[in-house]
Amino acid sequence: MLRVVPVFAPAWLPALLFFGVLLLQGCSLLPKKEAAKDTAAPALVRSGDTAANETRKEGDKGSRRDAFTVDVRGPDTVREYLALHLEIQRYRTLDDLGATEISRLMVAAETNARELLGTLGYFTPTLTLELNETPASTKAPREIVITVEPGELTRVSNVQLSYGGAIADDPTAEAQRDSIRTAWALRPGLPFTQQGWDNAKATALRSLTAKRFPTGSIEVSRAEVDADRYEARLSATYQSGPAYRFGPLVLRGTERYDADGARRIAQLPTGADYDQQKLLDAQQRLASSGYYDSVFLTLDTESGNPLAAPVIAQLREAPMQKVVLGAGFTTDSGPRLSVDHIHNRLPLLGWRAVSRLSVDTDVKSLSTEWNAIPDDHGWRWFAGAGLKSETSGSYVVDSGRVRSGRSKSSGHIDRSYFLQYDYAQNRGTNAPPSASAVTANWGWTGRYFDDNAVPTRGFGLALELAAGYTLTGEQLPFTRTYARWLGVLPLGFSEDRDAATLARRSRLQLRAEAGAVSAKDSAQIPSTLMFLTGGDTTVRGYSYRQIGTVRSDGQIVAGRYLGVVSAEWQRPFVYKDKLTEWESVVFIDAGAVADKPGELKPKVGVGVGARWRSPVGPVQADLAYGVDTKKFRLHFRLGFTF
Repeated sequence: MLRVVPVFAPAWLPALLFFGVLLLQGCSLLPKKEAAKDTAAPALVRSGDTAANETRKEGDKGSRRDAFTVDVRGPDTVREYLALHLEIQRYRTLDDLGATEISRLMVAAETNARELLGTLGYFTPTLTLELNETPASTKAPREIVITVEPGELTRVSNVQLSYGGAIADDPTAEAQRDSIRTAWALRPGLPFTQQGWDNAKATALRSLTAKRFPTGSIEVSRAEVDADRYEARLSATYQSGPAYRFGPLVLRGTERYDADGARRIAQLPTGADYDQQKLLDAQQRLASSGYYDSVFLTLDTESGNPLAAPVIAQLREAPMQKVVLGAGFTTDSGPRLSVDHIHNRLPLLGWRAVSRLSVDTDVKSLSTEWNAIPDDHGWRWFAGAGLKSETSGSYVVDSGRVRSGRSKSSGHIDRSYFLQYDYAQNRGTNAPPSASAVTANWGWTGRYFDDNAVPTRGFGLALELAAGYTLTGEQLPFTRTYARWLGVLPLGFSEDRDAATLARRSRLQLRAEAGAVSAKDSAQIPSTLMFLTGGDTTVRGYSYRQIGTVRSDGQIVAGRYLGVVSAEWQRPFVYKDKLTEWESVVFIDAGAVADKPGELKPKVGVGVGARWRSPVGPVQADLAYGVDTKKFRLHFRLGFTF
């Protein structure tokens, strides 16, 4: 055992040390001629260090120079890559290198360059390395010039994939085997690169472990390169391991909330074949429920029973109650302040309640939404109420709403049916009469995007149907229908399935909205059930909810029919052949509201904009010109929702 024994020095030692430091500092005050005499004393140097010492002396007179510079000359496809990754670059800042050391580094640099070119698919390059003296240069006294002729690019000639384990002989796994082969990225005829080879193997492994075989691995992989024929033959064997099925959900970290409720929220398909996406969906449902601050689900592959492997849920529960303060800004309604109160277990009911007070320039609202834990089929009861005062058209509308029903969210589809009571009172000169109504409602929303937060392809569709009676004035029946669709279509055609290549393609985003309220002309329908449009997410170039039915006195009110269409060209921004987080857009929007279909006269907005994929979500900025108003308007918002 090593022991450290303290040593206590006598008191005169610190004093002597202090006196010695003072003497050393005083040496700096000696005349320069004396210092020159001292430095003239003989010193031991390494072979080849004389030039390096001279370089240091010259550098002392001015700014410090590197030992050498590296200039790589050749095609752009290899020049920047070599200049960035050559190991010799690490030594150029050492200012004590002599010609001998630099010559040895150049020998190693040639070998290193050949290895780097091989990773790009060039196995027969021609390299020339030169060392030039550049004493007049302010950067370095020497320059290493590397001239590269990469030669012919090696291409894949053959790909052989094989399997071991349960997937090899399982007839039900044929579709998965075919899917891995079809999705193989480095197909015959494509250039062979080390990165492409690694990515192809990793992608195939992810496809193997995503379904049924979570313990799959690469058993053997080989790339045989024929440099004379510029061909690469690839082979890989994947070991699947056993097929797994979901077992029971095991919760860890539960204290406040019911464990059975967590299982119903997760909706994990116990007994079904393992599917990574289903595991992530269950994790997302738990995380978004509001009952937990953190959620992490893993399949226990060490349990010894692949046909009923437990799923471990590591949970950190959220507090029973909390208050959340928020602030935001939109060009539709200006700055916004909000206060949310969350209660995760209401007395008696046990439901979760979220109450919000929100205030901005045009809208003041107070609302509460209560939700029960879903049943075994995913349906949950909900109830809500709200008061709102907002500017709609030419008037301020004070409204209230109460509703209750059931809803279900499963995969990419949301469903709901509920009863709702509405009333609306318009304030202003010659304001429309107040109205109230009760309705029975059905809603359905499907999202089929590749990414619900930042979609690059796919579509979404939302449908709403309602049947009700007016309660103010003459009691009359009416119906309300509303549909909204958004599609993102990549433009151009590319056989390359590489995700980075596909991300560079421009896209066309199309959007359409339509709504209709059918009733007698005398029916007094709350304006909150009718339609207005205009603003950041509808018709850009116009103010929020300022496109409506125009009365004879010029006032704008909500109408019974709505139509909106939009086309937007989105183009990713590529800088120096690298995809950035920015996009440019060009768009045209058109929308109309009227009390009769034949009176719909669209108002058009055109403009340009920019998109930025920020760490907190997509930021969208648009400059639009309203053709009808002949004015420009800036629209700015954060996030994408459908």
